[in-house]
This record gives sequence, structure tokens and C-alpha cells, in this order.
Amino acid sequence: MTEMFNNIPVVKFEGPGTKNRFAFRFYDADRFILGKPMHEHLKFSMAWWHNLCGTGTDMFGQGTADKSFNSTPETMEHAMAKVDAGFEFMRKLGIRYFCFHDVDLVPESDDINETNRRLDVVTDYIKRKMDETGIQCLWGTANMFRNPRYVNGAGSTNSVDVYYFAAAQVKKALELTVKLGGTGYVFWGGREGYETLLNTDIKFEQDNVAQLMKMAVAYGRKIGFAGDFFIEPKPREPMKHQYDYDAATTIGFIRQYGLENDFKLNIEANHATLAGHTFQHELRIAAMNGMLGSIDANQGDVLLGWDTDHFPSNVYESTLAMYEVLRAGGLKNGGINFDAKNRRASYTMEDMFSGYILGMDTFALGLIKAAEWIEDGRIDTFVKERYSSFDSGLGAKVRRGEATLEELAEHAAKLGKPQLPGSGRQEDLESILNGILFG
Repeated sequence: MTEMFNNIPVVKFEGPGTKNRFAFRFYDADRFILGKPMHEHLKFSMAWWHNLCGTGTDMFGQGTADKSFNSTPETMEHAMAKVDAGFEFMRKLGIRYFCFHDVDLVPESDDINETNRRLDVVTDYIKRKMDETGIQCLWGTANMFRNPRYVNGAGSTNSVDVYYFAAAQVKKALELTVKLGGTGYVFWGGREGYETLLNTDIKFEQDNVAQLMKMAVAYGRKIGFAGDFFIEPKPREPMKHQYDYDAATTIGFIRQYGLENDFKLNIEANHATLAGHTFQHELRIAAMNGMLGSIDANQGDVLLGWDTDHFPSNVYESTLAMYEVLRAGGLKNGGINFDAKNRRASYTMEDMFSGYILGMDTFALGLIKAAEWIEDGRIDTFVKERYSSFDSGLGAKVRRGEATLEELAEHAAKLGKPQLPGSGRQEDLESILNGILFG
């Protein structure tokens, strides 16, 4: 087989001082961090859609990147060429996982039976490549937002015929995920939402979305899927108001419909900022509820109000993120999927590699610094001590759920005027973190 990237070598770790464009500065796969090799903490995954399908097309212009891989686009020849390119790409970068939507893999036919036949053919080939390389599938999903039939949503559609098609796509995508050994299955409700309440019955739509998810769980377990189902929160875009607004909203939905035994969250950095939160906040909310499942790693642009999907370069943010992941005990069935794309002006094959090298190094350095933060202990010790007044006496009774309002009010009357709480020392803590990052 002819290499697609024959001018690009296998990318190796060379350390922070390297000037080699195709080398890692911080990602040293076998380096041990807090008792585990770096590659186990950082289960990096290639996103099939952006990396092998995205050409840089935007709402104002045509694509700039050639992703034909020496074949005719939108053919089965092209589908197979993307497999060859993808596995060569992952092998040269040492990436051990990939994620996919169903229609990333093959051109979609007007006849779903033909689409499914094509999916069977290409996944047979992918499975052979997986067996040859040891590369694994992290998670799969169905694209239920691109086709015009999903103009009013998939699970939330007003058309029962469209709902049938959504169910059929989920069924097939689950079968493919099991076939490829994926440990996660994602629901991203890009069009599960509304533009105006004048024509929308929210409860009707959310009930139907939940029912689709319940059917997916039942079928997935029936065919041997033992992993986690994930929901990926996003507040808007393409819909004005999407039902899975943020982590807290999505957790409420999961619990309302009794899905908590099977579902966790796939948290995306850029979606957090669109919801008016930080990436760290969304990770913390998911983790403290026992629902941190997986990560889509990217970042947005503070000057742009949409989902720009930059490759992550902000080490401060990646450190905060990896601190949350380490505190939560890691990502069991999930990983760190680069739902990121090169800028439109970065359109060469070399740029594809540069994007992933940047992202992998950013999270590797974030992991290193988060581990140093934990080992340093000063910030965690301060946080624990900040709440120490609840460790004994009446405070401890509050924590145990044994106190009454009468007791607390009586104690307040004895105190008279309360003192201010202890200083939050925010500036000092930020200085400590800067010392860990840059000292």
C-alpha cells in the first residue's frame, strides 16, 4: 500500500527543546505520572469527521484542504482511502483510538439499506486495520443532524417517519460500535431543540428523545454493548436552544428519565464556553455527580461566538481540565477525543499533523502540571481548611443532616454579629498555580 503521508516521519518525543516540527515536546507516552504511563491517562482519539472528512468549508467559502487521499470523493473508493489514511495517521502519531459517526465512514445513500451495506463493507476493512495495528475504537455515534430529514430534530422530530429513520441509524451505529469494540456510544443532540415555542411542545419532544435513548440502551445491552452511553451537552448551534444545554441541565434530564445507570457525559471544551461556563466547571459538575465519561478536546475563540473547534493550545486550561480528570479517578470508558480542526488557512497534510501534535502536547503538559499541583498540596489543603468549621460541633451536625433550624437560629442569636468568613485568598492561589505552571 502506498503511504498517504510519505514525507512525514513517525512522530517521537524529543523534549521541550526540540526545533523539529514533527516531534513531541511534552507527550512522552511511556512516562509515568502518578503511577500510570502517560498514554493511559491520555487516551487520545482521532475524530474521523474533522481529520479525514473536513476540508475547511465554512458558511462563506469552499474548502481549502484536499481530503480526497488520491481517490474520487463521495465514493466507496474514497471511504477505503480514508481508512488507509486514518490508520497511517494514527500510527505515525502513536494515537491508539478513533471515534466516528456512521456517515463519516461512507457516502450516505438515499436508501438506508444501501447505506448499511456500505457501512458493513468499510467496517470490515477497519476491523482488519485494527487487528493489524492494535488501534482501537473509543466510541461511535450516528449523525442525526446533517440530513435534511432532521430539520426538526431526530428524537425530537414532529414526524414519526423521521423518528423511524433516527431509530434505524442508532441501531446500526450501535451494531458498528460493538463490531469495532467501542467502549462508548454518544448522543449529540445538535438539532434536538427548538427555534420558537410558537410551534413546539417541549415535553412531547423531550419525552421522545428519552424514549429513543431507552430503546438504544435496551438494544445495545441485548447485542453485547457493555460500555457507557454518553450525552454531549451544547447550548445552541445549529438550533437556537438545544435541550442538552450544559452539564447540569443534561444531568437533570438523565435523572428525570431514569437513565443514570447507563449514561454519562461527554464534555467538550468549546461547548462549555458557548454555555457561559469554563471547561473546568463542566468537568467538575459532571465528576461530582459521578457522570464524567469522556472529553472532546478543543477550544474556542473568545472573539467569536460560535463553535470554532480550534486545536487546544491553552496549557492553563488543559491543566485545570486534567486536574479534574485526575481528581475523578480518570476516564474509564472514555478518552480525550480531538473534536478539533485545522484553521481554514492551514490546509496541508503537514498541518494535519501539526494540529494533533499541538493538542497532544498541550494535554500532556496539562497532565504533568496537574500532577505537580496535586503533589504540591497547598491549594487542596487550603480548600479543605476553608470549610473546616463544618468539621465539628453544630457544623458537623449540619453535614450529617441532623441539625434543625431552631438549633441554628438559637446559636446565631448567641453569636450576635458574625465575623467575616476567612479570606478566599484567590490571588495567592492563582500565584501558587502560576508558580507550578511556570516556576
